[in-house]
Amino acid sequence: MSVDHRTVDQGWLADLRASLAEDFATQTARLRELTELNADTGDPSEAHNRAALLMATRRNIEQITGALSRISDGTYGACKKCHQNIPAERLEILPHAQFCVSCQAKHNG
Repeated sequence: MSVDHRTVDQGWLADLRASLAEDFATQTARLRELTELNADTGDPSEAHNRAALLMATRRNIEQITGALSRISDGTYGACKKCHQNIPAERLEILPHAQFCVSCQAKHNG
């Protein structure tokens, strides 16, 4: 099921696509910097922090890519579980949201 185009403004969707593409470029550059940083200082906490940053950056890229894919295939804004429209307010705050609030709560268990 696709987004109800009566509730999602196409200009907003185009702006969102541009913003997500910009975020993707930023996160990709960050990932490149983090993976190129091979300075092992011998400090385990620094290695742990770097690993956490790498994981978070990869997760961000995955979420951005997913949102861009859903925009392209026309499913952006539809809950992946119940197929109802995700409220625009939720998408504005969490543009990579895949589930409505109710299904997200069930998904988180």
